Amino acid sequence: MSLRQGERAAARGYSDFILHAKAVPRGTDLWKSFVICAIDCRTMKILGIETSCDETAAAVVTGDARILSNIVRSQLEEHAPYGGIVPEIAARAHVSALDHIIADAMTKAGTDYADLNAVAVTGGPGLIGGVIVGVMTAKAIAAARNLPFLAVNHLEGHALTARLTDDIAFPYLLLLVSGGHTQLLAVEGVGQYRRLGTTIDDAIGEAFDKTAKMLGLSYPGGPAVEKAANNGKPGRFSLPRPLKGRKGCDFSFSGLKTAVRTSIEKLPAGTIKDADTADLCAEFQTAVAEVVGNRVSNAVTRFRALYPSGDTIVVSGGVAANTAIRNTLTEFADSENLRFIAPPHSLCTDNAAMIAWAGIERFKLGLIDQLDFAPRPRWPLDPDASTAPFAGVKA
Repeated sequence: MSLRQGERAAARGYSDFILHAKAVPRGTDLWKSFVICAIDCRTMKILGIETSCDETAAAVVTGDARILSNIVRSQLEEHAPYGGIVPEIAARAHVSALDHIIADAMTKAGTDYADLNAVAVTGGPGLIGGVIVGVMTAKAIAAARNLPFLAVNHLEGHALTARLTDDIAFPYLLLLVSGGHTQLLAVEGVGQYRRLGTTIDDAIGEAFDKTAKMLGLSYPGGPAVEKAANNGKPGRFSLPRPLKGRKGCDFSFSGLKTAVRTSIEKLPAGTIKDADTADLCAEFQTAVAEVVGNRVSNAVTRFRALYPSGDTIVVSGGVAANTAIRNTLTEFADSENLRFIAPPHSLCTDNAAMIAWAGIERFKLGLIDQLDFAPRPRWPLDPDASTAPFAGVKA
């Protein structure tokens, strides 16, 4: 059968694809033609699966950006006693929970497997044990139901969330901030990213977590530091603003973290008073927000030089839920006559709706993966970007 014959057959309906797919090798241009032509992208439904870190999640999202379900199970209780994520515990928790989470997502969406048009899953980057759990589950569903399999870069899921919530056009400037990544990127299109800046040491979320741990606050550190900061006043302690005022768009948080520790060591011996904790958190959070504002300002200058028509700043990732950072970026965007987009908090932290949507974006472009896809613990959005010194995998 020729490619053109395949297109005509696929146009008769998705059921024709299911009926004849076994005669067409998976992954070929003809097979992709059957799949894409047979589906009205506006009404398509994709199951998304996310298991890259410490949330087990599944969601069903439609091609017209309706989130039919988005179920997330946090592993906070499992990891809290250790003050951080234990990879082996995370992987085992995913194994125990994922089938139930997927079933819940399908039920809430009112969807049967026969109604799905594809399965999307985080293929990396992340803790490899957890990534393997999600990828193998998605492959099993795709193989059993003869559905297209879509391996999604977890970071691209965050990067494209604003197109799910606000339908913005390319290009736009993205600030991606999480426990493992701090990057400024020009988002040129699906799978097309240009890194403008990155951390040269610690990620921003890592700095929040370690600050919280030094102060005896709960895990995860971001929400705990923000809550304490709301009861404190910045200025009582003096913390540095690393790289603020310097050229470039890179970040550094290692020195700020060390300064927090030095400030704690100067306090009277014994239990840290609540007022000291609150004031130190307030100063830390203010320092972070000021640094972010300065780095984004430099990135906007570069972004405008590259894309004169670009007029949108997006923030995404778990740390994007921080109110101080959002307020700083809102004020900056207003002063520069730029549009500022921040997804709702539920879509900032790891979730499967963003993976399903990224899968939809890739599916529309025919970017369908084969079932021999290998999970990737490292998967940079801009593979051509130079390695940042001391940043390791966070670059």
